[in-house]
Amino acid sequence: MPEITKEEMEKLLAKYKTQLEVNLTPGDEELQSIGVIRSREYSDFKQEYLPKHMSWYEKACNQSEKLFKMVPDKKKAALLQESIDVCHLNATPTGTYTFSLMFPLAYIVLGVLVSFILTSGGIFFPAFFLISGAILIFPLGNWPHFLANSWRMKASNQMVLSIFYIVTYMRHTSNLELAIDFAAEHLSPPLSLDFKRIIWNLETEKYSTVKESLDAYLESWRKWNMEFIESMHLVEGSLLEGDETARVAMLDKSLDVILQETYEKMLHYAHSLKSPITMLHMLGIILPILGLVILPLVVSFMEGVAWYHLATLYNIILPASVYYLGKQILSQRPTGYGNIDISKNPELRKYRNFVIKAGATDIEINPIYVSIIVAIICLFIAFLPLIIHILVPGWDIIITNGGEIAMIDTYVNDDGKFYLIGYRESTKPELGMIGPFGLGAALLSSFMPLAVGLSVGIYYNVRTKNVLKIRDETKKLEGEFASALFQLGNRLGDGFPAEIAFAKVANAIPDTYSGQFFASVSQNITKLGMSIEQAIFDPQRGAILHYPSDLIETSMKVLIESAKKGPLVAAQALINVSRYIKEMHSVEERLKDLMADTISSMKSQIKFLTPVISGIVIGITSMVTTILVKLGDQLKTLQSESAASQAGAVGAVGLTQLFGDGMPTFYFQIIVGFYVVQIVYILTILVNGIENGFDKLAEEYEIGINMKRSTIMYCILSLGVMLLFNMIAGNIIGGGLG
Repeated sequence: MPEITKEEMEKLLAKYKTQLEVNLTPGDEELQSIGVIRSREYSDFKQEYLPKHMSWYEKACNQSEKLFKMVPDKKKAALLQESIDVCHLNATPTGTYTFSLMFPLAYIVLGVLVSFILTSGGIFFPAFFLISGAILIFPLGNWPHFLANSWRMKASNQMVLSIFYIVTYMRHTSNLELAIDFAAEHLSPPLSLDFKRIIWNLETEKYSTVKESLDAYLESWRKWNMEFIESMHLVEGSLLEGDETARVAMLDKSLDVILQETYEKMLHYAHSLKSPITMLHMLGIILPILGLVILPLVVSFMEGVAWYHLATLYNIILPASVYYLGKQILSQRPTGYGNIDISKNPELRKYRNFVIKAGATDIEINPIYVSIIVAIICLFIAFLPLIIHILVPGWDIIITNGGEIAMIDTYVNDDGKFYLIGYRESTKPELGMIGPFGLGAALLSSFMPLAVGLSVGIYYNVRTKNVLKIRDETKKLEGEFASALFQLGNRLGDGFPAEIAFAKVANAIPDTYSGQFFASVSQNITKLGMSIEQAIFDPQRGAILHYPSDLIETSMKVLIESAKKGPLVAAQALINVSRYIKEMHSVEERLKDLMADTISSMKSQIKFLTPVISGIVIGITSMVTTILVKLGDQLKTLQSESAASQAGAVGAVGLTQLFGDGMPTFYFQIIVGFYVVQIVYILTILVNGIENGFDKLAEEYEIGINMKRSTIMYCILSLGVMLLFNMIAGNIIGGGLG
């Protein structure tokens, strides 16, 4: 069994000596404050990391409990408490249960009152608030479980790395507490928060040993991730092994277990994905989009159906349903692999902005301002028909049946084949002029979804594309780092000092990222006279600054720690780290191969199928609306011409009563365009979650790319199809509004 170094022994002795003095002298305020400094790291870290929406949810639950306390049954309370503990919420089961009932009730009462006031007695919106409020009770009641599942998905994505860090540390220092501390230092949230809580529970004397604290934490994963528990138990078992070879073999086995079982679970997950993804695609995308074709008929023949009813269905209910189904699919995803944390890069903030060179000065512009300007310009263009109608009522530009372009100052004109704005009289005299029905207004409305899709796409694309390049370079470095570490380990094993070994490996692989990293370390040693630790980790000149990878940082810390115990120990440690990295990379590639079919299918939906189908459907919708509006106008003409004949007049009146006002393509375009933007956004989150687990940077980058590409494709297709189909409809019908 490897010996604990003097430095590590002093660290442990100092910690427990301080803890003992704190317990024996409760009256010494200064000593008491010193004793809780390390424990306070957890609470401060938790406050900094927890998302804002979780703190708002905590406050809402606690306030609800103060106002009106409703206690859940014991079984439900136990499940709620389990989820609350998992995601570190400062709330009680009673508070969460009370909020899940009080908020929907307040939502229903307020929504129904506002609906009756604004809609003058209509029942659609009161019914909507009543039903949606009742439905809200279920997800709000399960919200702690949803947060816990989200937390588990983020944490499980780091579990292979956590075992890697613990095993790597314990190969040279067989101390579980220091190994967990080491892993907590190198992992990013949320798993680092869990590991810090293990130490917190030990130092606050909730548990007497680190093994007890760890075992209590592992129980929270028993229903969700048995391979993590098995691996941790093997790590604990290695502490009891007296034979060094058996101890190291048990540590190696722990990493093998989580790697192999992760692969098997992902295999089953990939096989089970096909059915829910197909259902999501059909119910959330294909059927709603194809249903748009008949909506013009519904609006024309069913009195009382307005655009805001369709907007409620397509822009609230359907996206919410698709998002919920997607989250259900993601909640079943097994353990993944940790992502590279590049937040340590000193120039990261600059890369998230537009950078304009002004001589020797870089001017940084937050992309949010550019996105807002793009959105305002697009919205102004989209609302031009409404602005013109308000400022200059009656003014319009038309293309006559003879093909001439003319300006009119009144909307009542039978000689127009296509209109820019196209307002017309409603069948209900109290509504006056309604519209815009013109082809120009329909085309301009394409800028409405463009305002959202393009502005959001620009914002996320600029915020992530340069940062992602840095991470891709770091990934390349990690990809080739295993072989470089192996060479470094062999050099150390040959008896070379670490200072010389870095230079030799750098010369052997000069054109690689690893070679550049080792060369940077070697230059710091030879030219600046730094020690190995300074050459790598110096805050100003350290080589690690330009390669912000926790994996590389861990490897170098292992090198420095193990080098204290001799070059042969350091050589063996690096060779084993190299083997671990190779094994993790191999399993990760197999997992990507498993998910390839599902991922490629969903990406084609986002990038091509959804915008193309929607663009064609909105063109057909525009043509159907044009034909229905013209038929209604022609029936009115027939009614006036048949006034001399009583029977003819009655027949014409009967036909005209079949047609309502209809819905302008202008509003259809807004509804469908927003639906396309929402679906692309939701599917992108789902695809990234399936492919990468919780990877916020990759998610935002894909949102930026897909929002721009899909929205622009949809707008171009809808414009082209609308022009083509309206020209066909205009030629078939002849005259009237286009």
